Amino acid sequence: MHAIAVIIVGIIIGAIAGALTSRRFPVGGWIGNLISGLLGSWIGQSLFGDWGPEFADIAIFPSIIGALLLVVVTSIIMSTGFKRQY
Repeated sequence: MHAIAVIIVGIIIGAIAGALTSRRFPVGGWIGNLISGLLGSWIGQSLFGDWGPEFADIAIFPSIIGALLLVVVTSIIMSTGFKRQY
């Protein structure tokens, strides 16, 4: 049950980050939300610690901040650095 809770929290955190930034993670849909939520959680907790409320051993506020950073940086890199040359 713990793995399912982590997946659900990852999807929710990724969806919140995408909604707050109005940008999409390069992989769309719930898989993109899961990736950005879980990677963002790891980034956020590594940079900012594990303060605030936790659910499924994930600190919510640092995870959202980390996911926001991940979505913004990834969308900037994808929009400027990888344009196709025709």
